[in-house]
Amino acid sequence: MLNIEKILEQIENKIIVSVQAQDNEPLNSPDNLLALSKSVISGGACGLRLCGVKNIKHIKKEITVPVIGLTKLEPTPINWLEKVYITATMKDVKELLKCDIEFISLDGTNRLRADESTLEDQINLVKDDGKIVIADVATLEEGINAIKLGADILSTTLSGYTKETRFKVNDGPDFNLLAELIEATEVPVIMEGRIWDPEDVREAFDIGAFSVVIGTAITRPHLITKRFVSAIRQD
Repeated sequence: MLNIEKILEQIENKIIVSVQAQDNEPLNSPDNLLALSKSVISGGACGLRLCGVKNIKHIKKEITVPVIGLTKLEPTPINWLEKVYITATMKDVKELLKCDIEFISLDGTNRLRADESTLEDQINLVKDDGKIVIADVATLEEGINAIKLGADILSTTLSGYTKETRFKVNDGPDFNLLAELIEATEVPVIMEGRIWDPEDVREAFDIGAFSVVIGTAITRPHLITKRFVSAIRQD
């Protein structure tokens, strides 16, 4: 059984890095993602957020920090704003439970899963196996509901990435949702989504984030490069 209190101490007030690559991106291989994982750990990351059973198994045996595991639908569906694409089915959950990881990340919305399972079904499966459930949510209401269903931790991951919250995607990190979740619940709340600058990290912790997850700004070089290229004046 996991020592949950000890594991939570390992990530509290620290940075977790999401080491992921999508579809046909050049870095999307277990060896490349392992190299990235080792690099961010050497830089001070206290944990990793990893996607895909093959990648997770390959990386987990080489590192010692806690891992948040998830799966995603591949290729990314065209109507991804309307679909559960993070750990979409009970089969996905069962496969993640075989990966010897500490946390499993679930879509914390009430949208119907691909296999017609529910968020409650998935939470119960993870909890029965003794693992820690992180519910990725987009709204306060979703967060409150996920806690009622047994989620251990909330994350702001899906703010801006559901049909109802798409308008937020260009507004930077959703600090308002972070503050609302912290005020309304008594569980740890992780800040994730559109964290680009050290100032964002400081603000998140000032608000009361338990941990901060950073992804694109660290581990997706094509998007990092594009950000700088877009700054070139086109006079």
